[in-house]
Amino acid sequence: MAARSRFAEDNLAAAVAAGVAQYVLLGAGLDTFAYRNPFPSLHVFEADMPVMQQWKREMLQAACIAIPANLTYVSLDLEHHTLGESLVEAGLDLSRPAFFAWLGVIPYLTLSAFRATLDFIVAMPSGSGVAFDYSLSYEELGPRQLAAAKSLAQRVAAAGEPFQLFFRSEQMDNELRSAGFERHEQLDHAEINHRYFAHRIDGLALPQEGMAKLVAAWV
Repeated sequence: MAARSRFAEDNLAAAVAAGVAQYVLLGAGLDTFAYRNPFPSLHVFEADMPVMQQWKREMLQAACIAIPANLTYVSLDLEHHTLGESLVEAGLDLSRPAFFAWLGVIPYLTLSAFRATLDFIVAMPSGSGVAFDYSLSYEELGPRQLAAAKSLAQRVAAAGEPFQLFFRSEQMDNELRSAGFERHEQLDHAEINHRYFAHRIDGLALPQEGMAKLVAAWV
């Protein structure tokens, strides 16, 4: 979770350096970026289900953390509401580029909802981009990772939010090319370790073989 947030925020920083001033967190959850935002000109949109947003507001209030002026909450359910309409109503400017973070969400979606969101992002002006993570298809996993993935799937299904969407690496490449992104990269656990966990004196690192990948794609 720390690595995927760092990955998203590194790509956001690159987008801001290129002039992007809008940041959309899809399925924001308890993400803390908006409350430590180092970019004065960056407006943040947190899109999530109303019940999650209410819980987060209560936790922020209990922690005496103020809601920044450059933050807008957007009530959203990607399966039942149009992403574009919700964001435009909240003030997103479709004539200006934006960067999107979409973390911990995709496994719970249908393929149609995933593709509709990619279509919306790729229709944004040049310079826009997205960072997200996705779960690998079972056939791409080794025996230990497969057992762990199935155990996790059973737990989330028992909690009422079953996983629905998995991809092979080459499938994700095809999805992004078909959607129309100009360029993209995928990072597996070994590449994430090389980028973010190399040379740590405490030995903290991800397993070399993982169940998911990180993606950044640019319009």
